[in-house]
Amino acid sequence: MNKLRFYAARTLRDEQALQALSVPQADLLADLEGRSVALVGNARSLAQTRHGPAIDAADVVVRINRAPMPAAHSHGTRTGWLALAVRLSDEDRARLDPSRLLWMSPKRKRLGWRTASSPGFYLHPLEDYRALRDRLAAPPTTGAMLIDLLLRSPLASLTLYGFDFFASQSLSGRRTADQVPHDFSAEAAWVADLQRMDGRLASACGRSSGSPA
Repeated sequence: MNKLRFYAARTLRDEQALQALSVPQADLLADLEGRSVALVGNARSLAQTRHGPAIDAADVVVRINRAPMPAAHSHGTRTGWLALAVRLSDEDRARLDPSRLLWMSPKRKRLGWRTASSPGFYLHPLEDYRALRDRLAAPPTTGAMLIDLLLRSPLASLTLYGFDFFASQSLSGRRTADQVPHDFSAEAAWVADLQRMDGRLASACGRSSGSPA
């Protein structure tokens, strides 16, 4: 697909055409077989930790949206996969230099050509978003969608960093929990259930964690 056809498909909401740009979900998940994954959220509380070395030691480091990284000792330095629900600036793209971009948002109008045409690009299916939205009875955060997605893979472990259910708000914005459309209590309960059922899922802070978008 060329750039012109991409913008036409986006304008016409041609999901089938847009999905043709994406690697198959099965192939994406197969890439994680046997690997340790660090999923790094954007909670402000992460800046008060020294989890950076543990994050960088993971086989795959997944970050979210603009992924602020105020210090290496708290956030690490590596970015493998970058999951997006916002447009990525040239500055952030160069700073993070991800090997793979994942578009998680159901809002396709925000998806840009440079992201959609990047190597290994993944477009999260609308039906998966809707299923998790129905389960939580609220729009899921990008972090929740990633947890749901990553745990479908044959990964060895998934460790959450920088997730506190918006208790400390987000490094990437100033909004409070009341100003975003997510149900953080529902996500907290859901992730706690996942941890009880799936021993591969762990939280670096020693308790169940959710993610600011």
